[in-house]
Amino acid sequence: MKYTLFALIFILFISCSKEKEVDYTAKNEKEIVAYIAKNKLNAHRSTSGLYYVINELGTGAQPNANSTVTVAYKGYFTDGSPFDESKPEGISFGLQQVIKGWTEGIAYFKEGGSGVLLVPSNLGYGSEGRSGIPGGSVLIFDVKLISVQ
Repeated sequence: MKYTLFALIFILFISCSKEKEVDYTAKNEKEIVAYIAKNKLNAHRSTSGLYYVINELGTGAQPNANSTVTVAYKGYFTDGSPFDESKPEGISFGLQQVIKGWTEGIAYFKEGGSGVLLVPSNLGYGSEGRSGIPGGSVLIFDVKLISVQ
């Protein structure tokens, strides 16, 4: 009897601890398209759903998904409220160590290039979110690719 009770409690615990992932794809797409229209951006959409704007392509090396890069950036939500910003000299990291939207998006620029990444939640922090970033959030980044190592 106590093993049955233990098994039931264990099953209840496991089923309660697994939160269902919410699909924000349609909501994010609508939000991004509205933001692009409102701000009159010349954005391109990749097959993954990432939108990007190239203000300056740059003239140096072009990174790939395995590159280490230095990027200056400002991150904010579609309502304009910021959630993160680097120092002007940027921050260095491997493109395999960041959200999928950055791994893909930074590779559209060459050294010296700049633009905007509009990242749906499935390429960002998903439905769970992260400290200061609610689940399902569209993330916008003004980026400047300083260097590729």
